Amino acid sequence: MAPRRSAADTAEADRSRLQEMGYKQELKRGLSLASNAAFSFSIISVLMGVTATYNTGLRYGGPVSMTLGWFVVSFFNGCVALSMAEICSAYPTSGGLYYWSAKLAGKNWAPFASWITGWFNIVGQWAGTTSVDFSLAQLIQVIILLGTGGANGGGYMASKYVVLSIYALILFLHGLINNLPIHCLSWFGHLGAFWNIAGILVLAILIPAVAKERASVGFIFTHFNTDNGMGIHSKVYILAVGLLMSQYSVLGYDASAHMTEETKNADRSGPIGIITAVALSSIFGWIYLVALTSVVIDIPYLLSPDNDAGGNAIAQALYSTFRLRFGSGAGAVACLVVIAVAMFLCGLASITSNSRMGYAFSRDGAMPFSHLWYRVSKHEVPLNMVWLSVLVAFVMALTSLGSQVAFQAMASIATIGLYISYALPIFFRVTTARKSFIRGPFHLGRYGLIVGWTAVLWVAFVTVLFSLPVAYPVAKDDFNYTPVAVGGVLLLSVGSWVFHARFWFKGPIINVEI
Repeated sequence: MAPRRSAADTAEADRSRLQEMGYKQELKRGLSLASNAAFSFSIISVLMGVTATYNTGLRYGGPVSMTLGWFVVSFFNGCVALSMAEICSAYPTSGGLYYWSAKLAGKNWAPFASWITGWFNIVGQWAGTTSVDFSLAQLIQVIILLGTGGANGGGYMASKYVVLSIYALILFLHGLINNLPIHCLSWFGHLGAFWNIAGILVLAILIPAVAKERASVGFIFTHFNTDNGMGIHSKVYILAVGLLMSQYSVLGYDASAHMTEETKNADRSGPIGIITAVALSSIFGWIYLVALTSVVIDIPYLLSPDNDAGGNAIAQALYSTFRLRFGSGAGAVACLVVIAVAMFLCGLASITSNSRMGYAFSRDGAMPFSHLWYRVSKHEVPLNMVWLSVLVAFVMALTSLGSQVAFQAMASIATIGLYISYALPIFFRVTTARKSFIRGPFHLGRYGLIVGWTAVLWVAFVTVLFSLPVAYPVAKDDFNYTPVAVGGVLLLSVGSWVFHARFWFKGPIINVEI
């Protein structure tokens, strides 16, 4: 057994490894393995993901597409996470995915691969932050609505402008908190992880215990809802669309890679952080799903915009459950506040991850006005990039004023954008770098290629899945804007490369003598 390294030896090893990759140490290394994993787990936040997209799962397939479909998605997400972890161990840098693509794509393709991966990742992260914080603003609206009597009891229904104002306040608070040093942000990461685990366990025990009417075990695991009201009748199609809830709910674990330059023993802590976050999210997410579905009795009513919660299925299920037991929905409002806190901590960690990715991308000159976003404060925090992330997320949410359907594409952009950026370095790992890949301390051995190809094929499948129509016939109010939005990101990134970036962007820039 190898002797345990001292803190000084670990710090020197991390600094040396970063220099070998071409970078000097500029961010403070204050994160442990637990802190690194906590950031990813807090960003994934299955309390947030499941709550925000439960209506989709309930509408398309219902209980079976969620409770059993979760296992299918968890398996393939596990393959993606394992492949990413293996590459993260070899290249523990804040640039993460775009740096990996540059190193694995081969000399001729490295700049282009790095450019495309980086832009899909950063746009996906911005869209993810937008989706999380706007979902929180909408949930706060529902909490106020139910707290004032519900939609059918004279409750206050906030306008879209009020919701946008709530959203702006949330973003501003996230920006302020992200001005703090990394050891303070580490505390919030731990709090987010604790809150998600504790919140799920409390809700998983409380909800079935309070319920006077509970769904049977057979209903929870076998009921297939085909009454979606969207004109889709094919059971295979319905089940496939229903998987989108599970796919969105476990997203954002690249944060562990983006935090590696602030993590001790990075080539081990980073990859283990990725795997730990995904494993815990898969387990606790399923527990939460089963608990929620145990009180799903009347699916059409839960999805109806005429219910007390304005069509929010989870809020209405909890509200009905507590009112039936106690004659008051106050307990449901308290449960929703627990979920709202998890969402807030998820959005906070998302801004942290956004800023680190943007910092690294700017360090390599890939963003407009890179010299501004690359600067760090006296606390060794990329403050300018923090506030740019806040601003971009706010601008993205302005689409909600024009079309709620168009805004909902943000969740899809976040999911597809991030997963494409996950898959690209994995693809290069199993093709151009199949024989030349130099493994880090964590690796998959001979299974690396099999797991990698499984991950790439799954992401390709999911990308097509997210782009399919969700209603027939297709009309303006239910048009799936996802392929338009993602195609726009692809067109802009490729177009900017062809007409501009290919003349000067050479991939990651070395800023130290190796």
